[in-house]
Amino acid sequence: MTPERQVQVDLEAIRHNVRRIAQIVSPAQVMAVVKADGYGHGMIPVAQAALQAGANWLGVARVSQALTLREAGIEAPLLAWLHTPATDFAAAVEQDVDLGVSGWELDHIVAAAREQQRPARVHLKIDTGLGRNGSPAARWDSLVGEALEYQDEGLLRVVGLFSHLAVADEPQREETDAQLQRFREAVALAEDAGVDVEVRHLANTPAIFSRPDTHFDLVRAGVGIYGLSPFAGQTSEELGLRPAMTLKALVAHCKEVPAGQGVSYGLKYYTKEPSTLALVPLGYGDGVPRSGTGAPVRIAGGVYPVVGTIAMDQLVVDLGGRLPEGESVLGAEAVLFGAADDGDPSVDLWAAAAGTINYEIVTRVASSVERVYLNEQPTEDVQ
Repeated sequence: MTPERQVQVDLEAIRHNVRRIAQIVSPAQVMAVVKADGYGHGMIPVAQAALQAGANWLGVARVSQALTLREAGIEAPLLAWLHTPATDFAAAVEQDVDLGVSGWELDHIVAAAREQQRPARVHLKIDTGLGRNGSPAARWDSLVGEALEYQDEGLLRVVGLFSHLAVADEPQREETDAQLQRFREAVALAEDAGVDVEVRHLANTPAIFSRPDTHFDLVRAGVGIYGLSPFAGQTSEELGLRPAMTLKALVAHCKEVPAGQGVSYGLKYYTKEPSTLALVPLGYGDGVPRSGTGAPVRIAGGVYPVVGTIAMDQLVVDLGGRLPEGESVLGAEAVLFGAADDGDPSVDLWAAAAGTINYEIVTRVASSVERVYLNEQPTEDVQ
């Protein structure tokens, strides 16, 4: 039976995107970032597909996410970088999860290494201007020194140096140049102090495409592996990427209404002429943004706007006129977004309607909407 509401994830699109990115950044390695349940696509299936396509590393925000990947049998190099004092560092060390370190975490990680009687693998992070995680420049020399002391004691191994870019999605901005220079300086200081790392990594998806001078040994590919463009002025297709997610549902109700019919809470929309309204059983409780009024939906070969306020579990589409006598779209497939080459509306159009970015649209789709995976087995050779 066809699911009433579903997210389709094309794993061959994931593989294609990973291969595309690997081709661009070679000889640098690729870390596929699968945090936030694989940006809403499903962390474990995406991780497996990315590795099949040649990704060398996996990246997540939280240790709990990394442990879930290990429990699924994934043995690839794996980095987690967002911690709190309650993070289970001992489990991370035990399961061979690399840990990002901005400063305070170091003592906690060393205590876990002592408990597990095995050295931890750490990546030291320098804040080059984003202002979130990462060691302040004034503390960098001290952090490097402390890490090397622990390394000499056999309690950890400094395997990486990294930072994160703030405005690489706006290639004309000069701040990326400044961040790159600060990163180079931090790396030089660490290497002069005796750090010998496996990987230096700075580039995110926008920098993968626009700043080859940031690629170093490893890039962290996030939204790009899901086939989405990080740039306001370039589409996925122009970057050679294939969107992997399609969000759709079956039309729950279809009715003819007169001109002047009010629609949904607040009555912010009235039909201008006699029309047909289609009710789609997806709403903000499913992760569809409430602010997405005006976004496109494809039904029965046509594309129509969402009208009125999006509710918790439903939205209304105005089909723009009366259907021929006896016709109805009840039970028809309503596609909110998907692959442009299939004629589906794009995630970018939904992001524009909601005043947000494509990252948020796919990531917020609720887990209660069933995921259906296409092309679970590779159809192309890894290149």
